[in-house]
Amino acid sequence: MTGPLAAQKTVLILCTGNSCRSQMAEVILNHDLGGAVRALSAGTRPQPKVADGAIQALKHAGLPTEGLYPKDVDAVMNEAIDLVVTVCDNAKETCPIFPKPVPRIHVPFHDPHGEPLESFVAVRDDIRARLVPAIRQALKL
Repeated sequence: MTGPLAAQKTVLILCTGNSCRSQMAEVILNHDLGGAVRALSAGTRPQPKVADGAIQALKHAGLPTEGLYPKDVDAVMNEAIDLVVTVCDNAKETCPIFPKPVPRIHVPFHDPHGEPLESFVAVRDDIRARLVPAIRQALKL
């Protein structure tokens, strides 16, 4: 591949339910590192829908939420993943084996499920503050 997408890296954000932290991380990484990174998210046990608080927190930051839905990790197994990021301890422990060796990092975030919108906003901001630099460092961007 040539051109600006030649160096683009695919990052998989893995969580248990793929309904909150990993979804917010996917949107934030695609927004903040969009030219260099294509972020995907999936869960080891996906929930039926993305948490309303996660959608609200993203919208409050002016980030896109269209088309977000929880996906099982099996749905992304055949992607050419350059980096796997686990954002919850359970996903770290149950992270599947990929068809080829893939570098992994673990950057855990608080689970705001069942908490007020302010908790989702705090996690969103924490993802932006800690995960974006961690991805830049891991991929040498």
